[in-house]
Amino acid sequence: MSDALEEVFRREAGRCTATLIRVLGDIDLAEDAVAEAFAIAAEQWPTRGVPPNPGGWITTTARNRAIDRLRRESTRDDRHLAAHRLHTDTMDSDHNPELDRLDDFVEVVADDQLRLMFLCAHPALASDAQVALILRLLAGLSTEEIARAFLVPEATMAQRIVRAKRKLHDNHASYRIPRAAELPDRLAPVLAAVYLIYTEGHTATSGPALTRTDLSAEAIRLGRTLAELMPDEPEVVGLLALMLLTECRRATRTDSEGRLVRLSDQDRTRWDRALIGEGHELVRACLRRNQPGLFQIQAAIAAVHADAPTPGSTDWAQILALYDQLYVIRPDPVVALNRAVAVAEAHGPDPGLAALAEVDPASVDHYQPYHAARADLLARAGRHDEAGTAYDRAIELTTNQVERDFLIQRRSDL
Repeated sequence: MSDALEEVFRREAGRCTATLIRVLGDIDLAEDAVAEAFAIAAEQWPTRGVPPNPGGWITTTARNRAIDRLRRESTRDDRHLAAHRLHTDTMDSDHNPELDRLDDFVEVVADDQLRLMFLCAHPALASDAQVALILRLLAGLSTEEIARAFLVPEATMAQRIVRAKRKLHDNHASYRIPRAAELPDRLAPVLAAVYLIYTEGHTATSGPALTRTDLSAEAIRLGRTLAELMPDEPEVVGLLALMLLTECRRATRTDSEGRLVRLSDQDRTRWDRALIGEGHELVRACLRRNQPGLFQIQAAIAAVHADAPTPGSTDWAQILALYDQLYVIRPDPVVALNRAVAVAEAHGPDPGLAALAEVDPASVDHYQPYHAARADLLARAGRHDEAGTAYDRAIELTTNQVERDFLIQRRSDL
């Protein structure tokens, strides 16, 4: 039952929280109500069984708990209004202009989670805080998973999330519904959050499986919804293309026994041609706009990989050129790391190591992919002792069991 409840939590907690925040306009109250609902589920489901619609059960239970709490504690008019709206689902908007704006926003953005993403992308918050809050509240990612995405310690990320929620609460920002004209200004953190949801699904931070298909599927769903909502935004199209051209390889990333398979060893005949075709069409649409951006360039890189029928036919020179362009837009350690790998594929391990040496070690000391990539390049360069040390550090930082087993095997192969 604990496994079943955990699966429901991973799949439904974000949706339920988003729905309650929309209705309540209060982040803390919505979070508390959903948490109480899952606590009740932990007590009742082992004896009564999992309901046919667990997400609906959680939302209804959370809604009822919120009504009870508002009835007990409400002393302000806005609390009474929230309780009344929870109970009736309707309210005369003439008496509440803010609800008029909410109804307008619902018409523009029909998806609860996506709507609340735009709400969390409030200009009162720093960009990192916007993305972190979206991931914590609406994607259901743990603080550890979010911290890994931002290359910061878990305690630091926990403080950022708490401060962001407090700032929204203190400024009543969570009640301010953005108009349709404001959406483009809030788009960047929403795209960043959707992409980080996808990357966590592509390679899970921890656990026995390499991937979390629920997160990847949800990110692609949000990407498609965004593309329908904002079809003239090139970065929206680029993000969807990037996810599709990455997702096409999912079936070949592990073997029949669940072991990780490197890109160079994957059976490319099993890549999803439908996703590749759709992704290529979206990339071509981006190229026609000639407004290159972060996600569009990454999608172009993924398209080059998808074009190659064999690993040896991959156009690494083109990939390197695209990484050079990407680094101009975002000169951060992760892009520098990926560029160094492309240098190694195009020119050999020694030039790749030289490019990797330009990355500030302090900025990537806790970033597992840096140490794993460095270990691989050192091994290819014949520097096995140094490679062993790098593998040891990568293994130490790896909490996903499939990745860990792969690195241990590579370490022993030295």
